[in-house]
Amino acid sequence: MPRDPYEVLGIEREASAQEIKKAFRQLARELHPDVNAHDPDAEEKFKEAAEAYEILSDDERRATYDRYGHEGLRSGGYAPNFDSFGSIGDLFDAFFGGGGAFGGRSGPMPGGDVAVAIEIDLVQAAHGANVEVSYEAVDRCEHCNGNGAEPGTPIRTCERCGGTGQLQAATRTPFGQMVRTVVCDVCEGEGRVPEQPCRECRGRGRRAVTRKLEVDVPAGIANGQRIRLGGRGHAGETGAQPGDLYVLVRVQEDKRFVREGDDLITALDVPAPIAALGGTLQVATLQDSASVELPAGTQPGEVLTLKGEGMPALGRSRRGNLRVVVNVVIPRRLSEEQRELLQQLNGTLNDENLRSEESMFAKLRRALGSQAA
Repeated sequence: MPRDPYEVLGIEREASAQEIKKAFRQLARELHPDVNAHDPDAEEKFKEAAEAYEILSDDERRATYDRYGHEGLRSGGYAPNFDSFGSIGDLFDAFFGGGGAFGGRSGPMPGGDVAVAIEIDLVQAAHGANVEVSYEAVDRCEHCNGNGAEPGTPIRTCERCGGTGQLQAATRTPFGQMVRTVVCDVCEGEGRVPEQPCRECRGRGRRAVTRKLEVDVPAGIANGQRIRLGGRGHAGETGAQPGDLYVLVRVQEDKRFVREGDDLITALDVPAPIAALGGTLQVATLQDSASVELPAGTQPGEVLTLKGEGMPALGRSRRGNLRVVVNVVIPRRLSEEQRELLQQLNGTLNDENLRSEESMFAKLRRALGSQAA
């Protein structure tokens, strides 16, 4: 069953025609084949977005869908067919003109984005870090200064496109014949051709290089978040705007803590006698350690909270809390003396000592909740 076109484009049902168009163009940018060469499903995702746009951009189809859904559209004879477009590039051209999803290509192609991943530990995530990344990117050729010609040789106007960098092509589509603009196959949209291509970059004006860069990781960043560095991606053609660098941050698990938002959760082993008597204990924190007051009669699974000992909130001055879950440890391998002491204690206990303020159902809920966690 096809998905709801409003859901596909991520818009409300009351969206205007301009909002529909804007949402589709934004989604097309994300699904562009130059950006999603690694995603085998990008073409199918774009076809789904294109179908949603075809439905919602037509007032009559949209009204039919709003009343009767996809079944109503099929009954009315609407059946999307994008197979005749050939490649996904042709499909983009049919919707937006030559050169991709954002209008005809009237100048050099901007550079693509680059994605890299880094790994830091929880302490670095809490305090911030400076991490060096190394990645492959397309950069301007220094030998020809990016113009694609061997230094000292002329660059002439492309004879095939007359210097426009574009050609007109007619294509039959499910929506009729479309005349679209395509990139010139001789000059590749530049409008000019070097008589003698640069020997270093073979006339492309760009070369693959290895870059090293220091990345500032902000305090409070979480696992899976990205840092965007503008202009650090692939170089554009002949001076066009470069792409961006996206740094995916992976935060290693810490054996001492579990992170939940800006809060940290840790377990504190407490011998049963101390849990009964109460006292002051030390608990590990991100900084070092802190004292925690254990009330007399503390039960297993009770949570003690240390304010401000959690993670810093990203981009804000406040910090989360450290939640300390008490794990009451029952002694094992007792000596004869210890066994006798416990037997003496057991003989003095009464209902007043063992009475719980918690109901049986509350205990079960707490126990089951701790197992689920």
